[in-house]
Amino acid sequence: MSQPPEGTPPQQPPYGEQPPHGGQPPYGEQPPSGGQPPYPPPPGGQQPYPQAYGAQPLAPADERMWAIVAHLGAPVGALVSAGVLGFLAPLVVWLVLRERSAYVADQAKEALNFQITLLIGYVVSIVLMFVVIGFFTATAIWVMSIVFGILAAVAANRHEWYRYPLTIRFIS
Repeated sequence: MSQPPEGTPPQQPPYGEQPPHGGQPPYGEQPPSGGQPPYPPPPGGQQPYPQAYGAQPLAPADERMWAIVAHLGAPVGALVSAGVLGFLAPLVVWLVLRERSAYVADQAKEALNFQITLLIGYVVSIVLMFVVIGFFTATAIWVMSIVFGILAAVAANRHEWYRYPLTIRFIS
């Protein structure tokens, strides 16, 4: 291709065509040289994405967080619903994360067993309310659920395996 004479404006290519040089290559083609290379490999020679999409183990900080959620979700549920729905938080944590961390599975199972035991205590307290003593036992159970839930959450924050006292182990 010859150069245009001096003083004449450069010709524009027809609409939809690329200029012969200095422009973008057509869609799907790589620039001849000096273009952007594909994404660099990650450091350490790892694959950019995991090859299998199975359950990935939890990091220790995530284990602590979910164990605390399992233990403290129950007292919050006890405050909101007078103890009836306190078992939902540990149940959800146990069902969702039991295959990703043995520690979280154990702590959620422990909190769930404790909440089921408390639920039985609440039912007995309701029956005993006809004899007035049920009001005292229900209050004692409510206070016990909050105190032991906080103690369990503090132990979970230290990444310790906590066992609730006076608990019937329904789920083992």
